[in-house]
Amino acid sequence: MEKQRAMEIIEAPHLIQVYYAGIPVYIQSVTETEGTATVFPLDEMDHEQLVDIDRLSESILDESK
Repeated sequence: MEKQRAMEIIEAPHLIQVYYAGIPVYIQSVTETEGTATVFPLDEMDHEQLVDIDRLSESILDESK
């Protein structure tokens, strides 16, 4: 994932599905200068992790179905 997209996801009014190592996570913050993000698994909100932004992936939902 690119830094700009991670920032857009944080500011989005709705939840956008993001994954880290196949686990759904919430992006809490982004440090653009370091290329990192603070995330936590959706099912374990007290388990914050600092990860490389390029290791995050977005799930695109097809809303036409």
